[in-house]
Amino acid sequence: MVLLVFKAILLLFVIKKMMKPLLKIDDVHKDFRKKDQLIQILKGVSLQILPGESLAIIGPSGAGKSTLLNIMGTLEPPSKGKVFFNEEDVFQMDEKGLNKIRNLEIGFVFQFHHLLFEFNAQENVSIPAMIAGQDKRESADRASIMLEKMGLQDRIYHRVGELSGGEQQRVAIARALIMEPRLLLADEPTGNLDKATGDEIVKLLIELNNEKGLALIIVTHNIELAERLSRQLLLIDGKFV
Repeated sequence: MVLLVFKAILLLFVIKKMMKPLLKIDDVHKDFRKKDQLIQILKGVSLQILPGESLAIIGPSGAGKSTLLNIMGTLEPPSKGKVFFNEEDVFQMDEKGLNKIRNLEIGFVFQFHHLLFEFNAQENVSIPAMIAGQDKRESADRASIMLEKMGLQDRIYHRVGELSGGEQQRVAIARALIMEPRLLLADEPTGNLDKATGDEIVKLLIELNNEKGLALIIVTHNIELAERLSRQLLLIDGKFV
């Protein structure tokens, strides 16, 4: 029995070694200039994540966690260093290529959900599909299915202001997943929620990671949340320690 367990662990190790990173960042720096002062936010950060992995990036406020997440999600370029998605150097792409990756390959969930309050849940979730060129009816149908998976079948046509904080965050997650991305980036996804609601959101994200093989990176101050993911990295003063 012990031998079988050892062989299974060895096989998983070999498979992991053979897998290509979904996301890889290499010696990433990020600087800002404020008047005559150069402010260094990231100071040579490197990491990689495999398909289906989950990673928590923890650290104090001002350490550069959100900036790092934005760079990994191609929302802003590094001052120095490389970002590879599926072995492609993303910041060597033109804007059309970058937009395609953002729309189809990467989902974003933020602490502030950034939903449009004048739209209902279905309309908010439909937006990425419509940006991708799907017609309005198909986009709405996909959005309804995704909202049902989030347990919001009774809230599909509710406007954002009629939803609780936890329901709003579920709508944001549905929006992030409608195009079936391979990577989900979440920035303090439970930061504005009470503990019980936050626990539900964390459970949902982990289930998505386990069941769909979705790579998951969460930036958080919440150590309890971080420990539920497969890996944790501590970012302090712009560097992993």
